[in-house]
Amino acid sequence: MTRILTTLLVGTALASPAIAQQSAAPVEQGAKNVPEFEPAWPNQTRAPAIDSGIDLNVETVADGLVHPWGIAVLPDGGYLVTEREGRLRPIGADGELRAAIEGVPEVFNRDQGGLLDVALADDFTESRVIFLTYSKPMGDGLSATAAARGVLNEDMTELSQVEDIFVQQPPSPTPKHYGSRVVPDGDHVFVTMGEHSSMEERVYAQDLDKTYGKIARVTREGEIPDDNPFVDTEGALPEIWSLGHRNIQGADIRPETGELWALEHGPKGGDELNKVEAGTNYGWPVVSYGEQYSGGPIGSGEPRAEGFAEPQYYWDPVIAPGGFLFYEGEMFSGWTGDVLASSLSPGALVRLTLEGDRISGEERLLRDRGRIRDVAIDADGAILVLVDAADGSVLRLTPGEGA
Repeated sequence: MTRILTTLLVGTALASPAIAQQSAAPVEQGAKNVPEFEPAWPNQTRAPAIDSGIDLNVETVADGLVHPWGIAVLPDGGYLVTEREGRLRPIGADGELRAAIEGVPEVFNRDQGGLLDVALADDFTESRVIFLTYSKPMGDGLSATAAARGVLNEDMTELSQVEDIFVQQPPSPTPKHYGSRVVPDGDHVFVTMGEHSSMEERVYAQDLDKTYGKIARVTREGEIPDDNPFVDTEGALPEIWSLGHRNIQGADIRPETGELWALEHGPKGGDELNKVEAGTNYGWPVVSYGEQYSGGPIGSGEPRAEGFAEPQYYWDPVIAPGGFLFYEGEMFSGWTGDVLASSLSPGALVRLTLEGDRISGEERLLRDRGRIRDVAIDADGAILVLVDAADGSVLRLTPGEGA
């Protein structure tokens, strides 16, 4: 196996952050799970609470969805929504929930597995190409995160020319921590993965001959780009873009810079928002700002060490993040460039403001609607969120009067 080894220099400047006072109190949340861990810079966690002063109008676009996981906005109106059990559902611009689309790959519908993300190719209007991520059955109770592409017909009843462009390796016996967002980026596609959670498997997040706990980058056809960071590294899988992740369920391209950012689940504490750079190691499971669910330490027992990238932001206690995006739109013009992140637990829409790459403030909205799994922007700039439940829904958020 090819594993990234890092010397733990706890006494270095990297491991000894300069701490400054927060400029204001953070949003209301529980006590830290690991209070002895301090941030590496001010506002890396518990940034000052901000208040947009906006009361949201909440409209139910569609309900009756079974554990919806991913949503894509269609250019001519309407949406595509995945249901974890294995259905891809078109929703009309009028909110009509239509019959499941035929031709979707078979999924491993167990525990956290199933049909997961959906995204449109950048040229969808011409090509009708969409991308899906799912837990792929691999036989003998094994499964793997996979990404597939297919062509959606005009009446949105059938997916054809379906083929995998990426399959995680090796397959896993543990139906947890699949990731998995798919992010088209021109001629390339990013696929995010988890490390399947178990103590035996999580260490694979540091192994370059496995795609557990990684972000992969392939072409739209599933080929390996020549400029991937480990193409020339002996023993490394060339599709790997970054490593040392736990379970990434959110990813987006920052519009003003073209950079990939990712949002991942921590353990008990330590959810992370990362700016993802090619070939970079984000530390799991050697370092973490969280702890084991049992209360024991993660890996080295330290939140940081030389050779591992710091998260741009982390939460303790967790928000249990799903999808996220950088807001673009006219309807909430004061939010342009802000992070909008979904929270499964305690459940909310989390807004972060940025100054450069650093977080400057945090606001929590929609705290009373349960598990928010994904977020998207409608054509007019309204915000769409998925409520993950046995009777799940798509909600449309617009500014209330006086906003």
